[in-house]
Amino acid sequence: MSEVPPTRMNEQVFKGKKKAAQSGHGLLKKKADALKVKFRDYAKAIAETKSGMAADSSSAFFSLTQAEYAAGNFKQKVSEGSMTARVRVGAGIDNVAGVKLPVFTYYETGAATDNASLGLVGGGKKIQMVREKYSALLQNLIKLASLQTSFVTLDEAMKVTNRRVNALENVTIPKIEHVLAYISRELDELEREDFTRLKLVQSKKENDLKEEKRLKDLAEAEAKKAGKIVAPKKTGSDVDMTANFDAGDDADVVF
Repeated sequence: MSEVPPTRMNEQVFKGKKKAAQSGHGLLKKKADALKVKFRDYAKAIAETKSGMAADSSSAFFSLTQAEYAAGNFKQKVSEGSMTARVRVGAGIDNVAGVKLPVFTYYETGAATDNASLGLVGGGKKIQMVREKYSALLQNLIKLASLQTSFVTLDEAMKVTNRRVNALENVTIPKIEHVLAYISRELDELEREDFTRLKLVQSKKENDLKEEKRLKDLAEAEAKKAGKIVAPKKTGSDVDMTANFDAGDDADVVF
């Protein structure tokens, strides 16, 4: 604080800094509130998805057991077919208050399956049910992965934003206010010193005038006692320039 010269210019500069810090604090506070609301929504969605996945996974594995019981062990036939992916995961970005959150989406490629004839001998309905159950489970897994990834990213962004808000609120703005208070005190002190100096100068002038008047009155009083009258000294335009000349000394001029 002592490194800042207490001048009017520095006072205006720090007032501008305080205004900018307060504006930034307000914007970051709004951003933190928006992120907090989105954070709660993601937490709620994750809890709901996880609670539903327990039943979905149990149903999918149970349907697989039923299909193996009805159609036999068909895992070998599935692995012998082509491994062309029919389902892919797309990646996108969701912008929440300036924070980019990753979003995963489920989409089908439309590729034909080589094991379409699987289950013609028996258990075809059960195998089709296994496909549907595992497709639903896969969609929920992708959704949960997207939610959890966004949740972690949002949590980190919230921590950074809250640290900035706390730094502005508890460190930067109070420091600027202390500097402004210091500059204001120093300027007030300088004004008081100037006022005191002017009062002392004025008081000295008044004392000098009083002393001059006292000496003048004392001199006049002593002159009166001695029977002499002291004529006031004329200065400037009050002096009669013709008083020093005698007209009788001049020669007569005949025209």
